[in-house]
Amino acid sequence: MADDRLYFRQLLSGRDFAADDAIAQQMRNFSYLIGDRETGDCLVVDPAYAAGELADIVESDGMRLSGVLVTHHHPDHVGGSMMGFELKGLAELLERVSLPVHVNTHEADWVSRVTGIPLTDLTAHEHGDMVAVGDVEIELLHTPGHTPGSQCFLLDGRLVAGDTLFLEGCGRTDFPGGNVDDMYRSLQALAKLPGDPTVFPGHWYSAEPSAALSDVRRDNYVYRAGSLDQWRTVMGG
Repeated sequence: MADDRLYFRQLLSGRDFAADDAIAQQMRNFSYLIGDRETGDCLVVDPAYAAGELADIVESDGMRLSGVLVTHHHPDHVGGSMMGFELKGLAELLERVSLPVHVNTHEADWVSRVTGIPLTDLTAHEHGDMVAVGDVEIELLHTPGHTPGSQCFLLDGRLVAGDTLFLEGCGRTDFPGGNVDDMYRSLQALAKLPGDPTVFPGHWYSAEPSAALSDVRRDNYVYRAGSLDQWRTVMGG
């Protein structure tokens, strides 16, 4: 797809939206906008903290919000209760506009419980499913480990990696539903993706906000383990 047609924005919580939210500033979540400028359609990835502001950004850019992609169910990505705080997010967005919410089939129950959104309002997907926004094709990759239904999104030379893969490190596996072995297999699968896509993580935990997958494979300690047994030692599994 021509670069002038793809609409893609990486937005940092506590700076680009939810600027006055101390929790958002601390957590440093990224949300993403992915769309087709020709059709005007746009999807938002992981709307939390101030989902209405994300919708406002979409509209101010002359785009139309047409769906949600969820990487996983944690409240800093979709809203809900966390550390004694109630984070706004997906539920508030759906009160404003009715949208399809794309989740992995293994994450649907978790997303429903955390957000209070009925299962019937979620669209569950399997690994390898495609979601189109205009003429932009997005491949959904099931990458369990951080949570059972974590998923990444591959499109046009970009990998939106959620909390599966950061530029430095990876998502924790000691939360409910986390699994050390699954994380190893998911990271190895991402490492084999063709075309050296640019990795766009779920949090800004590194010097740069994005990097080529080849650089991440070279520099990120999670790729130093040469076997599952070594990985278990690294992760305490």
